[in-house]
Amino acid sequence: MRRRSATSMPTRAEAYALLTEYTQNPGLIKHALAVEAAMRAYARRFGEDEDLWGITGLLHDFDYERWPNAPDHPLQGARILAEKGYPQSMIEAIQGHATYTGVPRRTRMAKALYAVDELTGFITAVALVRPNKDLQEVAVSSVKKKFKDKAFARGVNREDIFTGARELGVDLDDHIAFVIQAMTAIAPELGLAGGDAQASQVS
Repeated sequence: MRRRSATSMPTRAEAYALLTEYTQNPGLIKHALAVEAAMRAYARRFGEDEDLWGITGLLHDFDYERWPNAPDHPLQGARILAEKGYPQSMIEAIQGHATYTGVPRRTRMAKALYAVDELTGFITAVALVRPNKDLQEVAVSSVKKKFKDKAFARGVNREDIFTGARELGVDLDDHIAFVIQAMTAIAPELGLAGGDAQASQVS
């Protein structure tokens, strides 16, 4: 693939092709789509570049299946994105969503990515234990109740969710409701529109 200029943006189709080149796990792909949806929704809310934010969400974990251990993820992915000429703001946001990289979250986009990453995974887990596995059945109160159950979705860091909302400057309840709404808009793609749904792995 020809190296793009430092200021050019990949298309969504190019980004999705990169995601699926490195990621075959359906659950990880669904997680990427969920984060993308939340990022696009926040970009619209804040009047930011929706494609930049959305593609950042789509690719934030694209290297995870191949390099699941810290610090390879997300640093291997960041290296690949840099080699392909992806925007530096995107690369820094992706690095910053993993606190162990030490990359500060300076931009609103970086803060939004950190805020929605773990939350989308947690909301997915809540939806999957609903009778119909339907996002429309997930209420803010249900999500907050599950926060207190340490045995539930134990791989999701609750403190990252709380810290993310604070960094982004949004009320936690509003944040949860907003992300549920964003995910509900693509619920069929996530397998969370009712009926049978396969469990999704999140990172």
